[in-house]
Amino acid sequence: MNNVKTQILEAVNALPEDTTWEDAIYTLYIRKKIAMGLKAIEEGKVISHEDLRKEVETWK
Repeated sequence: MNNVKTQILEAVNALPEDTTWEDAIYTLYIRKKIAMGLKAIEEGKVISHEDLRKEVETWK
């Protein structure tokens, strides 16, 4: 896997020329969240939809 700086540069280079600061920051934020989610999956730190539904029911 590429290092973070390389991933950031690739994301920035993929943005259109007329991008805004907000678009750039949002793109990096979303990519970070996706990477975090994929890492959680790899580490088994996830729960099933059914287990989540049961947990949410306890909130009521």
